[in-house]
Amino acid sequence: MIKGFRDGTGLRAMGAMSGTSLDGVDVAEVVTDGQDIFGFGATGYRGYGAEEQRILRAALGKWQGAAGLEAAFETVQRAHIEALRGYDAQLVGFHGQTLAHEPRGRGTHQIGDGAALAAALGKTVVWDFRTADVELGGEGAPLAPFFHHACARYLGYERPVAFLNLGGVGNISFVDPRIAQPEAAGAVLAFDTGPANAPINDLCNERLGQPFDTGGALARRGTVETGALELFLADPYFYRMPPKSLDRDAFGEMRGLVLELDDADAAATLTGMAAASVLRAMDHAPEPPSELLVTGGGRLNPVMMQMLCAALDCPVRDIDDTGLNGDMLEAQAFAYLAVRVARGLPTSCPSTTGVRAAVGGGIVSYPEG
Repeated sequence: MIKGFRDGTGLRAMGAMSGTSLDGVDVAEVVTDGQDIFGFGATGYRGYGAEEQRILRAALGKWQGAAGLEAAFETVQRAHIEALRGYDAQLVGFHGQTLAHEPRGRGTHQIGDGAALAAALGKTVVWDFRTADVELGGEGAPLAPFFHHACARYLGYERPVAFLNLGGVGNISFVDPRIAQPEAAGAVLAFDTGPANAPINDLCNERLGQPFDTGGALARRGTVETGALELFLADPYFYRMPPKSLDRDAFGEMRGLVLELDDADAAATLTGMAAASVLRAMDHAPEPPSELLVTGGGRLNPVMMQMLCAALDCPVRDIDDTGLNGDMLEAQAFAYLAVRVARGLPTSCPSTTGVRAAVGGGIVSYPEG
């Protein structure tokens, strides 16, 4: 039993997130009772080195029990222990590293052991957030929407607003803060928009030996190949009704669509594809959002942001402008979700993952003693 809840107070929880961009581990503290956010605390970052990134890339697409996962497991565990040490939060939310995601097939695979992490840190750890959702017919992703709903209420929004996370994959949450509970009908609609930074990062890594397109400099010099863009948008995924989710490498054909383009045009085209995915996603909005708040690494790409501003009818805003930390929102989300799990509250519902009923995923592991 987690102790520390009183009316109007909450736990100090630390969330850890290692995303599909494979850049490193973000850690961030949230003070919450699992419903309302009372404040934000310390943040930190532990980057992956070049060899660690190579190990993790080699493990992408592998499932539990596959050969060659030991090095990836050790990398993820070591990085998270180093990232989370030194903080005195009462609870840790540990997402692990997603290697494969196939909700309508083999399920979802996040490598990492929360029980071992709890023993190493001497703290209670909540982990394995996605499995219960998938087992009940859900997509297992995205899981940040309930946190986005809480953020909208924390910021004082009184009209519907959208949160767009541009990580390796893009995902969007349409939230109505006028509805108090995120699992209630009409409060949240969420789904993955399409590939975001992952194809751009992979292109830069393969062709230039650099981790990403810094400041969109490469894409700025190029031109979007409209034929490739049209072929990309013909993918059946864009015609599926939400909720829906994607694996990091679900759009593997994107590589072929830009294979013969020069570096700049290829980067511009992949950036245009990510922005066009968001435009398609807006067709599913329950009602036009008052703003689109952009979080994740993609918001730091001026070319990506310019494309979004040009394509969308609503104002597009870097979430940092609201006072929130766009680099840490996903880590904060898993701190928030950890407290919801500790309280027995749901972490997803039919309108966020397609699960049959609202469900609270997650395993709680206690430190020895």
